[in-house]
Amino acid sequence: MRIAYPILAGLLLAGCAMSAEEASRQAASDARDQAKLDKRLAGYTPGQPQSCIQPYRAQQQEIFGDTLVYRDGRRLYVNKTTGGCFGLRRDDIVVTRSFSGQFCRGDIVRTVDRTNSFPSGTCSFGDFVPYTKDGRG
Repeated sequence: MRIAYPILAGLLLAGCAMSAEEASRQAASDARDQAKLDKRLAGYTPGQPQSCIQPYRAQQQEIFGDTLVYRDGRRLYVNKTTGGCFGLRRDDIVVTRSFSGQFCRGDIVRTVDRTNSFPSGTCSFGDFVPYTKDGRG
């Protein structure tokens, strides 16, 4: 029985090393996504967060990590999801579920693999922050 403890300890330490490596990779990916988002929002001014937007305002979608950006003419709506939609990073299909006829904070967002249609993650919308070009609304 005593021999099993060193083996178990070794496996646990190996698991921690993998987690640290994965965390480092995730941090680098998050930094790249944030840099791309910052570049996309250059020249735009943020407004007051809104809890909901009309779906017609969300016709064109861009993905930056766990952040969704919807374009409505010269205005962008930025939504930082709650995380958990792992498929967002892989360009999976985004499926939203709304109970009010609008996209609102707390509405469910699912991702589905493009190839085999398997669910790949679930999260929810946060606030929608409008960004206007050159500070005009």
